[in-house]
Amino acid sequence: MASEKPGSIEHADDSGFVALEDSLLSMENIDRASPDIWPEKIPGMSDFMHSFSPPNSTKPPYSKTFTPEDQNYLLQLASLPLGNLIAKVKELHDVAYQLGVEEAKEMTRGKYLNLFNRKKRNI
Repeated sequence: MASEKPGSIEHADDSGFVALEDSLLSMENIDRASPDIWPEKIPGMSDFMHSFSPPNSTKPPYSKTFTPEDQNYLLQLASLPLGNLIAKVKELHDVAYQLGVEEAKEMTRGKYLNLFNRKKRNI
């Protein structure tokens, strides 16, 4: 229930939350490995693609070993005070946003120039 102060909530009764949580529980089991539910668009394509992948490529790309430059950068970030670290994260966020804006402009330009629908020429 809401109290007299705006923005505050009284936690008088937790049984309402438990009932809500129980009502959201789903007993449905979706087997994502089923070919009947998610068939391949082109039959046999996944086997064909797996035949080209090297057998030792089970490691995800982020599990590679760090170079000395990577280790130095991590140590520099770890030594930053909290305020400077937050500023660095905001700076990286701004750079990523700007890259997204520039990419959207270039994609729009390519769409207007009809670059994506052109037939490839034999050179």
